[in-house]
Amino acid sequence: MRISPDDRRSLKRILQERRAAIAPESRGFPRRAPGPGRRAAGLNQEQMDDLLLRSRGTYNRFENGRLPRPSGDFLAAVAKVLELSEQEWTFLWRLTRKENPPRTLHSGSGMSVADTWQQILDGIGGAVAYVSDAEFTVIAHNEEYRRLFPPGRAPLNIMRYLLLDTRARTETLTHWETHWAPAMLPHFKQAVEQRPESPVLARLVRDVLADPTTGPLYRACASVPVAYTDGIALPVRHAVHGPGLLTTCLAEPVAAPGARINLSIYTPGAPPCA
Repeated sequence: MRISPDDRRSLKRILQERRAAIAPESRGFPRRAPGPGRRAAGLNQEQMDDLLLRSRGTYNRFENGRLPRPSGDFLAAVAKVLELSEQEWTFLWRLTRKENPPRTLHSGSGMSVADTWQQILDGIGGAVAYVSDAEFTVIAHNEEYRRLFPPGRAPLNIMRYLLLDTRARTETLTHWETHWAPAMLPHFKQAVEQRPESPVLARLVRDVLADPTTGPLYRACASVPVAYTDGIALPVRHAVHGPGLLTTCLAEPVAAPGARINLSIYTPGAPPCA
């Protein structure tokens, strides 16, 4: 895939900047002696080839936009050597492959958000609002989120609650087996596949498979495309207001890919789904 001249210049600029920021001796090479010349500070292109275990000239072609559609493994290796941020990793992938990366670069991505998020959620009234990390742990929420559940039972891990809490399946999440489970299980499976190194998600998978109610449903309906649309409405029994519908939109924080922003409107008195 050809890269436009403007994109080639952008690619070269960011890669040169990141190379210049890394001292060769930090990667096992001799310290570069000071002196005249045009050689950039930091790692040179031949050292990049050595670190990437590639033949001479490979990295040069990549940095100059002449390596057609580099593989995902190659891009990941470059990103890790140059210590790219999550946003730079996404930029690199989009620029060279014209698509979003299939996974995050750093395992810690999506596990925290800025404190500002809690301040923003505190200011949201009339909607259930929360942010969960990449493992579905709720890391910020507003008062409406807490009020949705019976007193003292606001879940810490929302996916564990949705899939395994017995009272949730029988009391709060109306029509759980026919509406909630088919909607949530593909989301869960996708998250597990994107974070195979996560012990929290691995443990949750084991618990789901061992559960006599959720396990068979996971095996039967999790391996399908995530059929999500903004405004999906699911039946719920609000702890304060009673039966109704919960209409939801999801988003992802730009600075924390993998985390999820959940905004839901509760409509009381709506007829239950058939």
